Amino acid sequence: MKSVQGLIERHKQGDPVGIYAVCSAHPLVLEAAMRLAATGNELLLIEATSNQVDQYGGYTGMTPADFRDHLYRLAKVCDFPVHRLILGGDHLGPNRWQGEPADQAMAHADELIASYVAAGFKKIHLDCSMPCQGDAVPLSDEQVAERAARLARVAEETCQARFGRSDLVYVIGTEVPVPGGAHDDLVELAVTTPQAALHTLEAHRQAFARAGLNTVWPRVIGLVVQPGVEFDHTRVIDYRPEQAAPLSRMIETYPDMVFEAHSTDYQTPTACRQLVRDHFAILKVGPALTFALREALFALVAIEEELVPTYACSGLRQVMEEAMLDHPDYWRHHYHGSARECRLARGYSYSDRIRYYWPDSRVDASYARLLANLAAEPIPLPLLSQHMPLQYRKVRQGTLSANPHDLILDQVQEVLRHYEFACHPRLDPVV
Repeated sequence: MKSVQGLIERHKQGDPVGIYAVCSAHPLVLEAAMRLAATGNELLLIEATSNQVDQYGGYTGMTPADFRDHLYRLAKVCDFPVHRLILGGDHLGPNRWQGEPADQAMAHADELIASYVAAGFKKIHLDCSMPCQGDAVPLSDEQVAERAARLARVAEETCQARFGRSDLVYVIGTEVPVPGGAHDDLVELAVTTPQAALHTLEAHRQAFARAGLNTVWPRVIGLVVQPGVEFDHTRVIDYRPEQAAPLSRMIETYPDMVFEAHSTDYQTPTACRQLVRDHFAILKVGPALTFALREALFALVAIEEELVPTYACSGLRQVMEEAMLDHPDYWRHHYHGSARECRLARGYSYSDRIRYYWPDSRVDASYARLLANLAAEPIPLPLLSQHMPLQYRKVRQGTLSANPHDLILDQVQEVLRHYEFACHPRLDPVV
């Protein structure tokens, strides 16, 4: 896609620009991203992951075409021009079918890639790093690259058949941090070595050549590596430029390519900007956005409890807890410890497993009641100051409405502004 390639070209010419990818399917997060992006003139990259959205519906119940249509409808509501919207697919490969033999899993992955490309997704992360049933563990770079090249061929053929040409761009890489943050407590994090990154690149270049994709290789714009950033349930490992310096210098010899950094959630604005300057020019953010969403909703619950009789309150916090206890599959393998520790993690963890439960019908009904209760009368400003001090300041300045919906969007946009600051050097520092 020329727009993304143009941005990468600017970066490689010395302009320290980047792009951030909004990796979330939550409607409020997506609305917040579009409304913020509509105020500028930059590209907005929104990515669906292979567990959220697939040819069978994923955990959101949406196929790639469904997700595209949802975004287009939202763009119209938000007055966001769709020509500035880039759709990306993240971790596309056999991830959802690791329990099946490799042949079957890759057949599913072929269909997955084809469904994304046919729906108009243009930035494709080929992730075949996960072993399937019967595979050696771990897979070699060569095996990963062969499978990635196979999927790239499917993508190219699909794009040509559907649109008459191919303008896809690709991201490759095997050193992918665990989606949604580390599962266990962090002790030490190793930065990818230049040698490992070079081996990955060469394995993929050769695999693409064997698959007849030499002309496609210049459209491989990104390599996923570990720059030394991660988070677990309660801690964040911050970016340290000196540790990643050898890796950063290595990519400078590749004229069409930058690094893609996953798990950049909760990094400071300064760290994010330094990542972009060090050629980690594609920044992924996901859980930090729904974490901010949850902060806003829990703050509104606290305000509601001061204003509304107990019998009429939404009970959103308790309803969410009950939903998570009734269906623990999304958190029980992640959170460990005492009953108290697990309860705190369910509600407040950086890894934000709570994000999987917002679509629950009981939670959704409780959310609707919360907003209805707070719409009945204006939120007293001292109460807003107590529970949402950043938004209170903007309300007092006249730049933000005290409408609960607007307050929620602004809390999410606080995170997005960090990424705007990182990717667009002309912007003022975030305070």
